[in-house]
Amino acid sequence: MLADPVTIAAASPTPSLVLAVVKSDGYGSERVDTGGNGYSVITNHTKNKGGGSRHYVQMTQSVDAVDPYSGLTKKQNASVSITVNRPGFGFTDAAIIALMKAITDYRDDSEVTSARLIQFQS
Repeated sequence: MLADPVTIAAASPTPSLVLAVVKSDGYGSERVDTGGNGYSVITNHTKNKGGGSRHYVQMTQSVDAVDPYSGLTKKQNASVSITVNRPGFGFTDAAIIALMKAITDYRDDSEVTSARLIQFQS
């Protein structure tokens, strides 16, 4: 099991993150930033039929953004894993790049590491 919480140092423009476990089972975990910055991380591990394994890490960020069409403030979510899901508004190129950096900072943190992830730690 990874440390709880996992603390990720600030890497501008991403603030420091303290990701605490809110849900965990033998196959993964869900962590939420206790600083209220809108970040969460989901980690899943599965064994493939016929051998091998799959390890999935997804970081999500939620923001309240103004809809340019209606003028209403709406919650928007962006996530980064192997693919990047970008909402229609609310996130600049720089914000998406920062989110992509945040997930690699999480993966590369000494409390996490790629090696620990592929050993089913979450």
